[in-house]
Amino acid sequence: MPVAVYILSLGIFAQGTSEFMLSGLLPTMAEDLGVSIPDAGLLISAFAVGMLVGAPLLAVATLRMPRRTALVAFQAVFIAGHVVGALSPSYELLFATRIVTAVAYAGFWAVAAVTAVSMVPVKSRAKAMSVVATGLSLATVLGVPAGTVLGQHAGWRAAFWAVAVLTAASLVSVVLFLPRRLGADGPARTVRQELVAFVRPRLWLSYGITALSVGGVIVSFSFLAPLLTEVSGVPESWVPAVLSLYGVGALVGLTIGGRTADARPFPTLFVGLGGVVAFSLALWWAAGNTVLAVVLVFFLGLVGFVTNPAVQARVFAIGGDAPTLVGAVNTSAFNVGITVAPMLGGLAIDAGLGYRSVAWVGAAIGVAGLLATALAAALERRDGDARPGPGQGPREEETPEPRPQPIPEDVPRVASMTSNR
Repeated sequence: MPVAVYILSLGIFAQGTSEFMLSGLLPTMAEDLGVSIPDAGLLISAFAVGMLVGAPLLAVATLRMPRRTALVAFQAVFIAGHVVGALSPSYELLFATRIVTAVAYAGFWAVAAVTAVSMVPVKSRAKAMSVVATGLSLATVLGVPAGTVLGQHAGWRAAFWAVAVLTAASLVSVVLFLPRRLGADGPARTVRQELVAFVRPRLWLSYGITALSVGGVIVSFSFLAPLLTEVSGVPESWVPAVLSLYGVGALVGLTIGGRTADARPFPTLFVGLGGVVAFSLALWWAAGNTVLAVVLVFFLGLVGFVTNPAVQARVFAIGGDAPTLVGAVNTSAFNVGITVAPMLGGLAIDAGLGYRSVAWVGAAIGVAGLLATALAAALERRDGDARPGPGQGPREEETPEPRPQPIPEDVPRVASMTSNR
């Protein structure tokens, strides 16, 4: 795997830490800014909306820009946003910086994804994406708890400064280790050329699978803290450690998915989504048992992330002639799941069904994902493997083997014997 792919993972780690660390900083932020905790929670929603909208918009805006230049520009904006946020005297300004930095992060994700898959053979695309996405898992395992501890001891602004410094280190690494002109950049593409891929129904079905695969697990993760403390009896001081256990499971899932998704994308999706259904139902059943609930959190992270490399690789296989915009919209699809699924879980809780009910919501979303995957597999069998569009060129595994040419009758047989030695 090229070193540059790991550098991109470092960038995702730095920026992903900012995406999730606010969940542990809300009380101190609310007190410092003079707002309620629910209002402080809107800073998380603002980031999600910025990710949702920013990925396709910036993919189009930077279509003719060299990828390394785009990656550096996005990180520079992200750093500037966190510096302003750390110095912000008001909630409103901080809210605005969260939207701006989320848009920049979405742009980085989109370009990093297409850059990673362009630097490896077709058969290694899912593995490359698993390496990049590992940065997000490490952000959950290491970055978020570290940011929370730093914020608790030195204030939430110190956590923002730390993210800015870490992202600056990633920016320097991108400049040093990514080629000035990436080999897959090729001739500049137009928006019209990229949009051609979006007439393919299978691509939109893949986006639906992306949203459902992440939504099925994120709905339980979003309410794990109250579920663990109020239903499972986990002490509040242990919640960060249990959430880190979820991140460890996610890291294991990404590793497994990265090894299986290239050769067996649909079995990987079926196993992952089936696991989401099974472990969500198990969490509902065993939520009252502290030990079982904690163990199930690990496995929920594992099955929830084992599908990630597969859904990433699928969209590039189907819409490979429009890699930048196709990957960007897939980033938005992830954020659709991240945004909508917790809302459905909240509706179940508000309806008086309790915190256990979010596991049922996750299982239902997982079933929908299984049905969508079954439909995609059926279309694949009917139409054959996803074919590259105009201008993409043949896939590696489709390169025809040379056939032996017949020997003309007027060529002496001794010549043919000589040529075959």
